[in-house]
Amino acid sequence: MSVEVLDSATIVSFVEDEEAFNVSIRNRFAHLDSNHDGLLSYTELLKELQSLRMFETHFGIDVKTDPDELAHVYQSLFLQFDHDSNGTVDLEEFKSETKRMMLAMANGMGFLPVQMVLEEDSFLKIAVEHESAKLAA
Repeated sequence: MSVEVLDSATIVSFVEDEEAFNVSIRNRFAHLDSNHDGLLSYTELLKELQSLRMFETHFGIDVKTDPDELAHVYQSLFLQFDHDSNGTVDLEEFKSETKRMMLAMANGMGFLPVQMVLEEDSFLKIAVEHESAKLAA
């Protein structure tokens, strides 16, 4: 984890750079696709959703969350990705929903920079690195 400063423009710039965004999406998808069938099952995507720990922490402090509530939230999130409701998520669905979620984050963030703790391989961390590389060039 690292502490980074980012704003909505950082996220939007990364998402709009199709080459960089698509490479990141393909890499993450391949990492999650543990059986290499080109599709993400609920179990495969669940590992990614759980790693976000968005429901188990409050300002970085672990909190007890009802397991049934968590299961319901994760199932709902999976359905957001599974656009055709076939029980799996293909690469295009994964890309489309990740893009939608990142742009929603950017929209909610506003134009002022914020300081955030980011996981090393998160899409937000990759967006910050992408922006830094552009500025250095």
